[in-house]
Amino acid sequence: MNILIVGGVAGGATAAARIRRDDENARIVLVERGPYISFANCGLPYHLSGVIAERDQLLVSSEEAFEARYAVDVRVRTEAITIDRSAKTVRLRELATGKEYDEAYDRLLLSPGAEPIRPRLPGIDSDYVFGLRNIPDLDRIIEHLQTRKPRRAVVIGGGFIGIEVAENLHERGLQTTLVEGAEQILAPLDVEMAAIVHGHLRDKNIELYLSDKVDRFEDKDDHTLVFLASGKRLQADLVVLAIGVRPETTLARACGLQLGTSGGIKVNEYLQSSDEAIYAVGDAIEVTQTIAGHAALIPLAGPANRQGRIAADNIVFGNTRSYRGTQGTSILKVFDLAAAATGLNEKALIAAAIPYRSAITHGGSHASYYPGAMSITLKLLYSPEGRILGAQAVGADGADKRIDVIATAIHAGLTVEDLTELELAYAPPYGSAKDPVNMIGYVAANVLDGTHEQIDWRALKDTDPASLQLIDVRTAEEFELGTIRGARHIDLDHLRGQLGQLDAHAPTVVFCQIGLRGYLAYRILKQSGFTDVRNLSGGYKTYSWAVNEQANPDIFDYENIKHRDPDEIEAEAGGNPCALVAHAGKRHSLDAVGLQCPGPIMKTWRAAEAMEAGEELEVIASDPAFARDIKAWAKKTGNELLSVETAKGRVTALIRKSKAGAPASAAQPAASASREKTTLVVFSGDLDKVMASLIIANGALAMGKPVSLFFTFWGLNVLRRTDAPKLGKPLMDRMFGAMMPAGVGKLNSITKMNFAGLGAWLIRKVMRDKGVQTPEALLKSLVDGGAQLIACTMSMDVMGIRREELIDGIELGGVAAFLGEAQESGTTLFI
Repeated sequence: MNILIVGGVAGGATAAARIRRDDENARIVLVERGPYISFANCGLPYHLSGVIAERDQLLVSSEEAFEARYAVDVRVRTEAITIDRSAKTVRLRELATGKEYDEAYDRLLLSPGAEPIRPRLPGIDSDYVFGLRNIPDLDRIIEHLQTRKPRRAVVIGGGFIGIEVAENLHERGLQTTLVEGAEQILAPLDVEMAAIVHGHLRDKNIELYLSDKVDRFEDKDDHTLVFLASGKRLQADLVVLAIGVRPETTLARACGLQLGTSGGIKVNEYLQSSDEAIYAVGDAIEVTQTIAGHAALIPLAGPANRQGRIAADNIVFGNTRSYRGTQGTSILKVFDLAAAATGLNEKALIAAAIPYRSAITHGGSHASYYPGAMSITLKLLYSPEGRILGAQAVGADGADKRIDVIATAIHAGLTVEDLTELELAYAPPYGSAKDPVNMIGYVAANVLDGTHEQIDWRALKDTDPASLQLIDVRTAEEFELGTIRGARHIDLDHLRGQLGQLDAHAPTVVFCQIGLRGYLAYRILKQSGFTDVRNLSGGYKTYSWAVNEQANPDIFDYENIKHRDPDEIEAEAGGNPCALVAHAGKRHSLDAVGLQCPGPIMKTWRAAEAMEAGEELEVIASDPAFARDIKAWAKKTGNELLSVETAKGRVTALIRKSKAGAPASAAQPAASASREKTTLVVFSGDLDKVMASLIIANGALAMGKPVSLFFTFWGLNVLRRTDAPKLGKPLMDRMFGAMMPAGVGKLNSITKMNFAGLGAWLIRKVMRDKGVQTPEALLKSLVDGGAQLIACTMSMDVMGIRREELIDGIELGGVAAFLGEAQESGTTLFI
C-alpha cells in the first residue's frame, strides 16, 4: 500500500510511526513544508528565556533518524501544491530547487496543522514584528534579541502562546506589555478565574491591556510604535503576534473536500474526510466536543497525537477504531501559577444552551500543617442532575493533579456525588484527607440536595445592596482590611447571639473569605427560621479578585524599573519559620509561609514593633491574599510599603517602619485617637469564645490599636499557670481549683456540641490542620505585644485564685479598672 502523509509534527509523524508498526511492508512517504518533521512547538517560548537552553532540545526527531528507525521516505522543505483525487496523486514542489512532480497514493493523510492569524494591519510587515509558530520563527526572534538587544517588548494576544512568550521575554529581562482584545486573557477560563492570573501578571510587572486591539504599527529610527484602538501608543523594540490560529485548509478546499461549519476539514468518527481515500488529523480538522456534542476547533497536541494513532490503524486495517471526540483539557504555566481547565466553561455552556451550576473552593495543595502548602482555586461546572460539565484550577502547586482527576471523571461519566467518594492518595506532603476534588464535590452535592444555596460574584455585584441583608461573617481584622459595599459585620462566632437583630424574612446573603464560614452561617440562619438565604460562592476572595481593576496600564518607568531574582528571595527566607532574622544593616526578614489570615499580618505587626524607625522588614507569605492585605495594614498603621512581589507561589512584601512609629490615625486629635482602643471582657472559659477574644484582640493590636482585656469569673482560667506553686488554700478554694482547667491550654469545653470534652479536642485538631495559631500562642502574643491584661480581683476572691497562680504580665483590678478602660475605648466587647 502506498501511503502519503502531508505534514509532520504531532499528527503526521505519529501516524507514520504507527503505520510502520502496523505494516512493515507499507510504502510511506512523509512530506513537510518546513525543515523539521517533528519538533516541540509547545516548548518554543521557553527557549526565548533560556529555560530550554539548547535549541536542539526542541527537535524531537531528525529526518535521518526518522528514516533510519521507521523506514519512512521523509522529504522536508517539500510543499504539497494540489491534490488530484480522481488520479490519486499529489503535486509536490521542492522548495530548494522549485522542481515539481506528482506522487501517487492509495491512502492520503492530511496533517497540515493550523496557520497563525496575521491581520492586514498597516505596518505589520515591520522588521520589529514577529510570529512564533515554528523553529524558523524562533530563530528569527533569537537573532533579533541577540543583535538588536531590545529592552521593551509588546506581545499581542493573551492566549497560551502569548502569555508564555510574555513570561519568557520578561524572564530574559525585557520590559513586557501584553495586549488582549477581549475582557480577559486565557479563553478557557471564566472571568473570575482569569482574574487571579491578571493579578499575578500585575504582581510580576507585566503591563496588561485588556479590551483593546491593535490598529497599526509605525516604525521609528530604532523602535516601532504600537497604536491601540483606545488611542494609547506603546513603544516597542520587539513585537510578537500571538493572536491565534486557524486551520490550514488550502489543499482540502482546493480539491473539493467538505469543510465543517467551524472551518476545519470535516471528518467522520474514523477521521476519514468526505473522500474515503483521504484521512485528516490535527489542528486542521473539525472535532466533536464530547460534552456539548457539537463541532469545534480544539488545537491541542494530545488529541492530535491520538488522532494520528487512530487514523494510522484505520488506514492499515480498515475503519476499526473510532475517535470519540475532544474534551478540551489544557494547562499553562504563568510565572509561579498554573492555570488549567477541562471540559466547558460558562461562556461555552451558555452558547450551547446547556443548563449548569457552579461551585468555587479555595483549598490547599497539601495538608496545611505540612510546610509549603499553596492555595488552589478550583471551579466546578455541573448540570442540575449532577453531570460534570467542566472544571478550572489556578494555583502555584497541585492544579494539574486536580484537573487531571476531574478530566478523568468527566471521561468516565462520573457525577459530582462520585467526586465526594474518590479515594485519592494522601500523605501530608502530597495532599489532604479531604482533597480539593472531594471538597468541591461536597459543595456541589450540597447545592443539589438543597442544603446549600449560593449566589455567585456577578449576581451579587449586580444586586442593589439596599435590597438585601449582606452579612460579612469574617473576623474583625479581616473586615477592617476590606469588605463588600453595604455589608454588615457579624463574626460567625457571634452570629447566634445576634439573630434577633436581623430580619428573618428579608433576602440575606452571607459571605466569608473563601466560603466555608459562609456555609456555616448559612446553615445557622436556615435552621433559625430565615427563609431566603444564600452564601457567596468562593467568598470575598473570589469577589474581590473578580471586581477589582483587571488591567494595569502605564506602570513602567522604562529607565528605572528593577527586577528581583526569585532565587535571591528564596535564599533570604532562610527556612526559619516565623523568625525575625537580622540582616546586615537595617534589613530584617520574616517567614510567614504556611500561616493563614490573620497570621501573616499579626507576625508582621509584632516584627515591626521590635524594629527601630527607618528599618526595613521583608515578609514572605504563602497566602495569595497577603499581597492585598499588607497594603491595607501598611496604610492603617502608617508604615511605608516599599514593594510587593510574588515568586514561586509566595508573596514578598518589603516594609519600612515609619519614623513616627504610629498609625496613620495618630494625626487626629487626641480625644479621637483614644477612642481607637479596644476593650474586651472575657467571662467565659469555653474554648471557642476564648479563641474569638484572643483573635479579635490580636487583630486590633496588629492594626495599631491599644487593647485591654478584663478577665472575670470563668475567664480567669485563661490566665492560670500550668506550673502554679502549691499554696495553703482553704478546702473550698482547693475544690474550685481542682475542678477548673489550669490555663488556656487546658480549656476543655466549647459552647455548642461539646461531646463531653471531645468538641474542644476536635477544634484544636482543626486549628492545627488549618494553620490557625494555638490559644497559648495567641495569648503570649498579646502579652509580648503590650496588651493590657487585667484579672478581676473580686472574681479571684470568689473562686479562690491567688496572684501566684496567674501567668506573668497580668495586672490586678476591679470594676473601676474595667470602666476606666471602657470609657477610653471605641469598641467594648463582652465574650
